[in-house]
Amino acid sequence: MTAVRLTEFSHGGGCGCKIAPAVLSDILARSPIGVMPPELLVGNASSDDAAVYRLNDQQAIVATTDFFTPIVDDPTDFGRIAATNAISDIYAMGATPIMALAIVGMPLDKLAPEVIGQILEGGASVCREAGIPIAGGHSIDVLEPIYGLVALGIVHPDHILRNDTARAGDMLMLGKPLGVGVLSAALKKGQLDAAGYAQMIATTTRLNTPGPTLAGIDGVHAVTDVTGFGLAGHLLEMCRGASVAAEVVFADLPIIDTAAAFARDGVATGASRRNWAGYGGDVVLGEGVADWQRVLLTDPQTSGGLLVACDPSAVDAVQAAFRAEGFDQSAVIGRLAAGAPALRVG
Repeated sequence: MTAVRLTEFSHGGGCGCKIAPAVLSDILARSPIGVMPPELLVGNASSDDAAVYRLNDQQAIVATTDFFTPIVDDPTDFGRIAATNAISDIYAMGATPIMALAIVGMPLDKLAPEVIGQILEGGASVCREAGIPIAGGHSIDVLEPIYGLVALGIVHPDHILRNDTARAGDMLMLGKPLGVGVLSAALKKGQLDAAGYAQMIATTTRLNTPGPTLAGIDGVHAVTDVTGFGLAGHLLEMCRGASVAAEVVFADLPIIDTAAAFARDGVATGASRRNWAGYGGDVVLGEGVADWQRVLLTDPQTSGGLLVACDPSAVDAVQAAFRAEGFDQSAVIGRLAAGAPALRVG
């Protein structure tokens, strides 16, 4: 047992501690891009999930990093969630993970070595599940606990899944249910029971393993994973990259039932409000969409699901890929259409 609650250290846990979308855009706009070599197939121009560098005609290396402060109090679960979230970016690019490096920042005067060890073991257990080693890393003494991974993967250059290559007419599919941020807020308030916690852990520690299979399906045009900016934010990134508009049917969204109940009662993260402030001007809510439903659209997802844009003819194959890996709540949630980048929710 840990003598302290890990979430007591967190000003915003999990992907909810990401920099707000509007602030991040301003920061990146001021950052020099520099010269990009032709071998860099995916860089930071498209806000994609990872960088991709061509090694040869058959192989490209995929690289990403992701880390955050605790979203739960259990050290092992924190490590598992953080590692799953980091590796998700590799799967979202259609790649197979090959190796990871640990990113560790811990307040050594407040956390016992055995607690830190449990965090690291949680992350290592997920890497074993993914079939990859943690081959190294870096650690520092900081005020808030921070844990995550640098994750590396391999993909064929012709099978890269990007977030900016969707097409008008594509159907939209989501692999995991929404509501992780709401559950994390309820946990921090002491309102989440054991069953709700189990739902939260089940979804945040499920690796997005369908990614490489999706890369081989004809008609899959774009993929991203839904994380800190919420479904609406990451879908808008997809729309902006491809210059299309999106239409989502709220009733078709997979949602963790416990999270829906909390959202109706007004439970939400501060990150959800920051997300709406950052991109709400590009979202049109239908008359029947309630405020609690908007909260779930902007809810920051830690280790969220894959969002897929595919030709209607590929829907069955995509659904089969999800179901084969145990993603039983995957669903068609809407479609893309010609028009200025925006999201309409009905």
